[in-house]
Amino acid sequence: MEAGLSFSAADLAQTRFAVSPMWEVVTSYRLLAQQPDSVPHGRWAAQVRPRVVRAGLDRGWLAALVPAQGYLADFLNPTPSGPFPSLGDELGAIRRTPAAQVRDDLDPLDGGGRLRLLREDPEAVLPKVADEIETYWELALAPYWARIQKVLEADVFHRARQVAEHGSARVLSELHETVRWDDGTLRLVRRHCALTRDQAGSGLLLVPSVFVWPRVLTRSVHPDPPQLAYPARGFGSVWERRTPGATDAVAAVLGRSRTLLLTELDTPASTTRLAAHCGMSAAGVSQHLIALRNAGLVTAHRSGRSVLYARTAVADQLLSP
Repeated sequence: MEAGLSFSAADLAQTRFAVSPMWEVVTSYRLLAQQPDSVPHGRWAAQVRPRVVRAGLDRGWLAALVPAQGYLADFLNPTPSGPFPSLGDELGAIRRTPAAQVRDDLDPLDGGGRLRLLREDPEAVLPKVADEIETYWELALAPYWARIQKVLEADVFHRARQVAEHGSARVLSELHETVRWDDGTLRLVRRHCALTRDQAGSGLLLVPSVFVWPRVLTRSVHPDPPQLAYPARGFGSVWERRTPGATDAVAAVLGRSRTLLLTELDTPASTTRLAAHCGMSAAGVSQHLIALRNAGLVTAHRSGRSVLYARTAVADQLLSP
């Protein structure tokens, strides 16, 4: 099956890129629901799935709205107002979704108690959906967001430069093996749903994603511009283990204990795990983490009764060879 999205000069002029936290939410959640884990994301899934299950998020609102296969509710991916919206921006748009759109989006999904409640009273239930998304974000994506965001933003900047150097047609043809530009039309091969102008507004919103691989996903809701989520360049490198190359120089400034903790935080970890791996007391680790957090080198994320600490992009750069 092949679908085509026609372009006028105005549509090309309104084509833009955006990084969307909500696209990462829905694509990562879908990936967790699928078995077995795909190779590029297996390390992440092994860490995150137990947290999601413990929190009951495998049987909540997201489970109803984002099935493992097929259609997912379009209102979960509102049109970003700018190139780099925050999760809060997009959750605000979700909370403001008109009731009629919510009901339309729910029609293709299988019925059930949760979806029935959402269909009957969207204004009351949408805040609960948004709250669950925030919980999922904190458990599954926030500890890794510095790495994910770096890859997504690098993709946007690379393709924007390619547009300037080679034009939009070439960039559109290089997004994915199932996407090609053909005489003023963007064609999607082997798509289950069509992407046409009569379903959406003008222009095109291109959204790089770490988790959408190996396919592309689309959103067509009139009068919004159509959205195309595609695999970001280098998405597999997000989970590669990083061997710090400047630990001696960093240790001379931060001290060996804090440098060791930063090195260990190649994977988000709790105080207890860090203490066991680094041979320190939990109290000592906690004290060092407070200092590193105040310096902007680590972030803290609630995971049930514990707190996960993660290295920031600044710390990654500090430890780079």
